[in-house]
Amino acid sequence: MTPLAGAGLSVLLLCILLVLRIPMLVSIAASVFFNYYFSNAWMMTMPQTMMSGLGRFVLIALPLFVLAGGLMNAGGISGRLFEFARAIVGSLRGGLAHVNVMTSMFFGGMIGSSTADLAGTGSIVIPEMEKNGYPADFSAALTASSSGIGPMIPPSSPMILYSAVTGVSLGALFLAGVIPGLLLALSQMLIISYLSRKRGWLPYAAFSMHEVFRTGKRALLSFGMPLIIVGGLVLGIFTPSEAGAFAVVYALILAMFVHRALDLKGLYRVLVNAVQMSGELLIIVGLSFALGAGLTNARVPDFLVELIDVLVFYDSDFMRILALVILAILAGMILDPLIPVLLPIILPTLIAYNIDLVHFGVLMVIAVVIGQVTPPMAIALIIAGRIAKVDQIRVMRANTPFFLGIIAFLLFAIAVPAVATWLPNFMRN
Repeated sequence: MTPLAGAGLSVLLLCILLVLRIPMLVSIAASVFFNYYFSNAWMMTMPQTMMSGLGRFVLIALPLFVLAGGLMNAGGISGRLFEFARAIVGSLRGGLAHVNVMTSMFFGGMIGSSTADLAGTGSIVIPEMEKNGYPADFSAALTASSSGIGPMIPPSSPMILYSAVTGVSLGALFLAGVIPGLLLALSQMLIISYLSRKRGWLPYAAFSMHEVFRTGKRALLSFGMPLIIVGGLVLGIFTPSEAGAFAVVYALILAMFVHRALDLKGLYRVLVNAVQMSGELLIIVGLSFALGAGLTNARVPDFLVELIDVLVFYDSDFMRILALVILAILAGMILDPLIPVLLPIILPTLIAYNIDLVHFGVLMVIAVVIGQVTPPMAIALIIAGRIAKVDQIRVMRANTPFFLGIIAFLLFAIAVPAVATWLPNFMRN
């Protein structure tokens, strides 16, 4: 068996195991061992490659930000952010749906995880939307799609993983996600405005400047963490690991001593969940580096370059990037997490085509978001459907306008790289 054939079979094995709902950790481990065995590679290189990948300094920030997100999630901030969002946009037609999007933008931007955003805001927003006459399937679909804004806005766990694999500045990636995240939220609110006029949805609350100030004051400290973290990284005050440590301390003080929403028992649960999530994710990251090294030795990146050159009819960076992003979306339908598994494989291809890695980082995060609302995995639709007690198929149908919207937004982001690169370049200069 040739190395390239063995690499192809190992990727096929990974896909089959994931479709069969075998846990991600077991699936990727089996794929790595299969690839190394049939390529006649020296097995001792596998742990060496894993440890080399895990030794990247920026990865220290990942468990710290996971813990900080867990503390913020348990610290009672979702209700405060919901009230603030209601005061700002609740007076619009379809106001509660707009509040849903803005709450996800606020909350997800603080904890950097769409699934945590769903858990934190979905239990509040979905029942409230149903109580105000919104269909349950639409409420679940909107919450699933709006939760995708969180990974775009710093601090973002997918961007930490992307930085670890590519070596791109984490501060630059955080800045690159700000404008696309805001535009993605705006696009969803435009879709809501259209649907609200078509279906006759009413405003949720009258606008009051006094209420804006009152709720804003209650939520003010919650906005401090992302602002200070991003500012510290951009100004060079923090390294990524120091920013993560600061985020943990800030979230702990806010949850336990300011809001007083977290006791020692709750803190223990948050710590256990953070250790479990971080440990599993870091093992997957290490195995992904080993898989990427094995596939690179089998010349899979060279094969991808040749394949893209065949598929792309003319010399166009847009078409090459689009081909790679389509590959990422297809992989994201079954891979969770996507970035640490796929990126080591396609990184040599990105370098070969001289693609801006900051720009592509934002596109990869969008691909992650699309994968979370696309079958067969569609983890965001499943979680939202369970909260709303609605079948996943109904939620998927109701999500069609938002799915088409994010596809259109992705094409726009590919065609206009400045959407992602302008802010990092501006701050650098």
